[in-house]
Amino acid sequence: MALIAIIDDDPDILDSSSIVLKSQGHNIVTADNPHDGYKIVVEQKPDLIILDVMMDEPDDGFYLAQKFRKEGIKTPILMYTSVSKATGMEYDKSEMVPVEDFVEKPISPSELINKVNNLLKAKEVK
Repeated sequence: MALIAIIDDDPDILDSSSIVLKSQGHNIVTADNPHDGYKIVVEQKPDLIILDVMMDEPDDGFYLAQKFRKEGIKTPILMYTSVSKATGMEYDKSEMVPVEDFVEKPISPSELINKVNNLLKAKEVK
């Protein structure tokens, strides 16, 4: 199955997402900050990245996604956000936010599995 990197500063999100995805046969690596997240992506080359928008700073996820793309890392990114609920702002994929999909936290296990499966299938097609 796929190797999935989950980068989020919330230990509950890391644990619950890991449990759900491991139950589907995926291998999981996690980081609770942008620095370690960058390191695991570069070193382990996961098939998919799940990335939180807000960690140490409110825009850490956006910055990290941009950094990956600038460095030629094309791994699909699913971005976790609670920003639109908190601020009323909605984000779309763009150069500023170079990710394949967004999902609002909290996410149900079935929605997480569907999003991950869709992104992994799309990656295979490319």
